[in-house]
Formats: sequence, structure tokens, C-alpha cells
Amino acid sequence: MRTGHFRIPRRQWVAAIAATATAVVLPLLSSASAGATAAAVTLPPAHAGFDYQIGGGYTPPAGVSVVSRDHDDSPAAGLYNICYVNAFQTQEGAESDWDADLLLHNAKGKVVKDPDWDEAILDIRTASNRQRIADKVDGWIDQCAAKGFQAVEPDNFDTYTRFPSYLTQAEAESYIQLLSAHAHSKNLAIAQKNTAELSGDHAVNGLDFAIAEECADYSECGDYTSAYGNHVIVIEYTAKGLSKACSGYGSTLSIVQRDEDVVPKGTSGYVRKTC
Repeated sequence: MRTGHFRIPRRQWVAAIAATATAVVLPLLSSASAGATAAAVTLPPAHAGFDYQIGGGYTPPAGVSVVSRDHDDSPAAGLYNICYVNAFQTQEGAESDWDADLLLHNAKGKVVKDPDWDEAILDIRTASNRQRIADKVDGWIDQCAAKGFQAVEPDNFDTYTRFPSYLTQAEAESYIQLLSAHAHSKNLAIAQKNTAELSGDHAVNGLDFAIAEECADYSECGDYTSAYGNHVIVIEYTAKGLSKACSGYGSTLSIVQRDEDVVPKGTSGYVRKTC
């Protein structure tokens, strides 16, 4: 798993871009996301060369036309850029950046944390909290738009599956709808990150494409393609996962293997392979 400023949620827990990208027109969302308007956004081109650079940007390898980078980073010139934000949990050590009442607390008043990455869980249990949390994340989305990113990747949609005694699917979906409405208002596409079981709700949630970690390794890629067609980006972290992804989807999906720390090229441990 990744160290430092960034994280990767693991699933074992439950040519010119303008010429190749696909423009779509999104329908109005449900009343649960009132205020959203129809928006034209550009999806990442399907079956494109992809690189996952959320651990630090570097010159994209030859053949790459789609890159995902952290919102504090800058987009790669001339490519389709996806902007990563940690939307359901704080970054490690960043609890003080949030109002205390927006952090999830247990019955003893202690902040609930993801034990694998030492990240505080955001408390999305009330409509008021969801809106206040979204307001902060929307600021990062605005930053993404201003820098020239074309899409947003809100991480940890699946937090509720790891903390079911506190959070619910309905709360997670209500919250993601706020983010998707804001992303669309900035003409940004927005990805469903993991959470294969919610792929069927992509339309009501306002999600446009999928970024799926280890979906081949866990036999979940079909859950995403059934909802998003070929607009699925697959990230594997093992040779076995890459082989399985390439065998099943190498001719249709964007697929890459990265090291689990997602370190920049030139750093010890760096791995990047594709089909």
C-alpha cells in the first residue's frame, strides 16, 4: 500500500486527445442531487495508454495519452488528465485541516481511522455534514478545473464497506452525487473509483467512467464494463493481475500495472507495465 501523502484502497476488503476522446451529454440527475444540470463533459478515450501518477508526476512514457495525478500536482501537457482527490477520508496527518465535527467519532469520542493508512474517516452521516464536506472537496475540484484537468477521481467511495457500523451505502451515494454535480458544473467528468457493487447506480450518482483497482485480480471488471462499457481504466499491482486483465480485456480497456506505492519513475521500486 502507498506511503506518505497518498493512498490506495485495496479491494480485498469487500495522438491528440481531442481527436480520440468521446464527448457525452449527461442526463439530469435524480432529486437526490437537486441542482445538477445537464452538462457536456469529455470522457477519457477508451482503450488508451494510461499511467497512474498519483504518487508524483513524471514525464509520461511513450504511448500514454491519459494520466491521473494528485490535485496538488499539475496536469501533463497535451494529454487527458484526471485529478485525484481523497474524498471520503482525510490524508494521513491532515485531521487538523478539517472541522472536528466533520470527522467520524466513536462512542468514546475518539476519531475513527482507517487502520491500514491511518486516515481519519469523514462523517457523512447527515445532510449538513455531507454538504460541508463537499464544499471543501469542491474547492479541490475547482483547483483541478483551473489547472486544466479534464476529470476528477474521488477516492474511497467504498469507505462505507469498511465501516458498516457507522456508514451506509445511501449516505455514500448521496454524498458522491454532490461531488458529481459540482464536477459537471465545472465541465469535468467524474470517475467511479472502485466500489464495483455500485456500478449499476452510476447514472443516478452522476458518474461517467470507472477507475478500478485490481478488478481483474478480484474478477470484478465485468461489473464495471456492464455499466460503463469500455470506459473503464484498470490498475493492477501484480503480474498475475496484469496477465488476467490483458487476457480478458486487453483489446478493449485501458490497463496498467503499477507498483503499490505508485512512486515516480526513477524511484526505487518503480514498476509500470501494460499489455
